[in-house]
Amino acid sequence: MQQRLSLSRAARLVGVTRGTLQQKIQTGELRSFDGMVSVGDLMALFPELRLESDIGFERVAKIREESFGKRLRERLLPSQEILAQRVFEQSRELVDLRAHLQRYHAMVVRLREHLHEQEMRAAGASPAPAAAAQELGAILDRELEAVLGGTDVPNPLAVMDDMLRVMSAHVVIHPSRHEFFVDGADTILDAALRSGLAVNYGCSNGNCGLCKARVVSGQVQKVRHQDYVLSEAEKRQGYTLLCSNTAVGDLVIEALESTVPGDIPEQQIVARVKAVQALGDDLALLHLQTPRTNRLRFLAGQNLTLTAGEASAQLPIASCPCDDRNLQFHVSRDAQDGFAQQVFGSLKAGEAVTLFGPWGDFVLRADSVRSIIFIACDTGFAPVKSLLEHAMALELSERLYLYWLATPRTGHYLANLCRSWADALDNFTYVPVAAEHGDALELMRAIGAGHPDLNGFDIYVAGPEAFVDSATATLLERGFPQTQLTAAIV
Repeated sequence: MQQRLSLSRAARLVGVTRGTLQQKIQTGELRSFDGMVSVGDLMALFPELRLESDIGFERVAKIREESFGKRLRERLLPSQEILAQRVFEQSRELVDLRAHLQRYHAMVVRLREHLHEQEMRAAGASPAPAAAAQELGAILDRELEAVLGGTDVPNPLAVMDDMLRVMSAHVVIHPSRHEFFVDGADTILDAALRSGLAVNYGCSNGNCGLCKARVVSGQVQKVRHQDYVLSEAEKRQGYTLLCSNTAVGDLVIEALESTVPGDIPEQQIVARVKAVQALGDDLALLHLQTPRTNRLRFLAGQNLTLTAGEASAQLPIASCPCDDRNLQFHVSRDAQDGFAQQVFGSLKAGEAVTLFGPWGDFVLRADSVRSIIFIACDTGFAPVKSLLEHAMALELSERLYLYWLATPRTGHYLANLCRSWADALDNFTYVPVAAEHGDALELMRAIGAGHPDLNGFDIYVAGPEAFVDSATATLLERGFPQTQLTAAIV
């Protein structure tokens, strides 16, 4: 029987996104069996695959070539104890498999001996049963000879899958069926967030218990200290803290996930300025970093209130929740805005900025399977960038389109980033549009030319108020469903 793999594991093995495999399933290029794909079908679809090209082997080679520094070990490999346990589990599976094979081999040998006895008894009786017994015996002899004397080259994908299971653990969350991998020294929580999943958590350092989840199958191991104490009843039911434990091997857990803004609590955090970087003459990238023990929970596309000294501003977060410590904001120069004046003047690395929030419902529709069109004008690209990076972390199989209208005031200040996404992703298209003024009608004409029927899309619009009002009014006048339209004024 063909070995079958989950889409997430198969995508990792062949070096493509899960979305790419989903598209091939939809087009009929790849067969799916209850969400699984066979190793044979993958090998047929990717015949150029070579064992040495797998990411797991690249990691091992890199470790051999470079020093075993602490940062390298933590980033690429689990702890020695976790590695030992994973190798032990695979060894136990191998022992079980060998025992089964030995039992099957003994059964076939006994069957062959029994047939030989039947041949001897039937030799003096009717020739027909004797001939049938001899024919069946010859078949068994040939098959046994082929098995015992076979020298087949191991299936590269099967070998790579074994390597992947040592290097990382595959985790499935119930009831959503979301999947992700735990790499290196990551906790289960860190790995889930890096994969774009909004699992519930609070302090992220073992104090509050909000990341509590039930282990359905598999084994976890504590890798970080925790002060929160699970009750005896919770322990018996298999509960654990995702922020303090890693996965020993493949794991299935029951955990709550945030899908709407109401699931995210208001938070107040004092962050530090990591850097202020110019994106243009009148535009700056503000990079803030939260404490390790008090990271920000938010959904992609939401806003925060930032306070430095006496000045405050509400700005969209321009980064992905998959890195909840490092927060980015695109700040425009404005003589009437005290916070912007500090960013362009006195605010330096290491200084404190108080964060309060998050706010807003400009977030991805978690249950939608429609392709997405993002429409941005000037710094409306900031929340759109957060949504795009979140969609990429989730490896959505739907098509993603970005139409970015930029006036001379800002220009397409991160055009190289958008072009790199377009080069790297099969399902992403970037269309820059330049205009003297933020004229939504010009942009809508460009979108209409590429997509005569927009009703099969979800559309997200972000930018100055006049632009957003004009773009949304134009869409609604053309009959676009309001339930598929989300807008944010920046």
